[in-house]
Amino acid sequence: MSGKGKGGRGEKKSTSSSAKAGLQFPVGRIGRYLRQGKYATRMGAGAPVYLAAVLEYLCAEILELAGNAARDNKKSRIVPRHITLAVKNDEELNKLLGGNDEELNKLLGGVTIASGGVLPNIHAVLLPKKTAAPK
Repeated sequence: MSGKGKGGRGEKKSTSSSAKAGLQFPVGRIGRYLRQGKYATRMGAGAPVYLAAVLEYLCAEILELAGNAARDNKKSRIVPRHITLAVKNDEELNKLLGGNDEELNKLLGGVTIASGGVLPNIHAVLLPKKTAAPK
């Protein structure tokens, strides 16, 4: 042996940037999309990690609320109706997807979830008037 090399330790298995960041969303793919999209001439190494973390958080939040809506309807699968109910009933997500906030409403005001339906709502004027009980 000449003393050069790694001494037979073998090849080290490469770890993805998603695994390093502890995320499920693909950091490398998001970075590639950011580069190919020409959003900026330069991009830092932390930008795709941060964006992947934000997207993963939003998806986890929506899926948790949609799972609760599915459980309330005694279903085991999440369908678009459950996502609609989850988003419309949650204050923060409703603001994000077209609530009362003006800037985000301009950006995402026309968001429609396919086959999601609408919230059950009957205006108070249309309800029958309650009459006084006879004595």
